[in-house]
Amino acid sequence: MDKRDVTYDGGLAAMLERYNARRKPFNPDVVALPPLDADLAALAAQVVTQNDLTPRTATRWSRKKAQIASEFPGKSQLALLNALLISNLRKYSAPPHAAALFRRLWLEQHGHLLDQLDLRWQVSSVMTFADHGETDVQRQVGQALRMLFSMMKLYEFERLYGRTPPDVPYPVNDRLQVPLPLQMGDYSIRNGGLDINILAPVWELALSDPGIAPLADHLMRELNRDPDNIFRRLQLMRQKIQDKT
Repeated sequence: MDKRDVTYDGGLAAMLERYNARRKPFNPDVVALPPLDADLAALAAQVVTQNDLTPRTATRWSRKKAQIASEFPGKSQLALLNALLISNLRKYSAPPHAAALFRRLWLEQHGHLLDQLDLRWQVSSVMTFADHGETDVQRQVGQALRMLFSMMKLYEFERLYGRTPPDVPYPVNDRLQVPLPLQMGDYSIRNGGLDINILAPVWELALSDPGIAPLADHLMRELNRDPDNIFRRLQLMRQKIQDKT
């Protein structure tokens, strides 16, 4: 097959090579994380200071830790710890207790973390459950939301090249009459329920597990309030069509 006939030359093998190149773990001998039974309330009361922004050694982990800390001045050490755990858990190996400590943070300190973390780190947190959730529900919800938010990022970024503001819906009478990819059936803006079919089951499932429910529920509520995404634009287009009838 001519490589011009495929999006990713080399297929899965080449994609995995690039994917795994980004997942090289930090040296476990230099990664110092609090123990699994650490006093989380004490960490929540401690603040990230200027000292945390300077690498202590020349190791890759020390540089990464300082880089992440630069996003958290004035925030709590617990919020920083959540980010450091995510950084480790994105690799193909991590300290043995990292996943359990991450889950404990969100089970016991979700209120504090939701207050301290911006939406970007909240999304990164829920994605981490895809590979490191303790229960099937946590992993299913994490995987579903990882796919949802990742595809939204790609689509919304691509949309910027169309120079249309993200809060402005497309005209409802000005679409190209071309087929959708992979022989997908057309979508009815007036009566279609694909958007709700994507969101509602995942949201409902998330609420059944206390380890991920507060985080996932918060993110889904934020998505529902956000005016600058494909779901809001589709709803505005649907309302425009209904107003004409």
